[in-house]
Amino acid sequence: MSTLSRLALGLMGKLRPKPAVGASAATIALPPAPQHGGLPLMDALSQRRSGRDFSPDPLPLPVLSSLLWAAWGVNRPDGNRTAPTAIDCQEIDLYVALRTGTYLYDATAHALHLVAATDVRRVTGYQDFVDQAPLDLVYVVDHARMTLVPVSERERYASVAAGAIAQNVYLFAASAGLSTVLRAWMDRGAVADALKLTHDQQVLLAQTVGFPKR
Repeated sequence: MSTLSRLALGLMGKLRPKPAVGASAATIALPPAPQHGGLPLMDALSQRRSGRDFSPDPLPLPVLSSLLWAAWGVNRPDGNRTAPTAIDCQEIDLYVALRTGTYLYDATAHALHLVAATDVRRVTGYQDFVDQAPLDLVYVVDHARMTLVPVSERERYASVAAGAIAQNVYLFAASAGLSTVLRAWMDRGAVADALKLTHDQQVLLAQTVGFPKR
């Protein structure tokens, strides 16, 4: 679908997910993510960039596992994560939109739990590549976890946390030979409906990830 067609549907309030391709597993157990290797940090930083041309090929499960662990996984026995949050609220939920369904990343179990047996990629943004790339990540803040943060500051704090996670994705992508781009241009109401969010949850950003188009 073209950007203009998607934008027109969004303006009319008719942007909807597509049916999932194949069966949507209720839970996807991710293999353990290697916590060593990859490019040295300075090399990964030198290759960090945004890309908007994606192959439709799905990410192999080990690559998806490593990507999600790098983004927002548990990296210490006390349950803390690979990205910081204020007062350790851990208020960001990471949704994973695949052609086979849309999932919530459970960092503690290192697994994906089905939230919608639909292909939500097309509603995660207006760009024409969002339903061509194999994966769209959606960053959602749950304000109910931020009771120690002043209400006026919650969106700001959460946006910083989401940005830290997104940079982890960028660095992993640079190290693993993937392409990615962070996006804010979307119909947040359509995304919230597709993800079945509550009134305490707010869509912040989306990020497309995949192999570069050859």
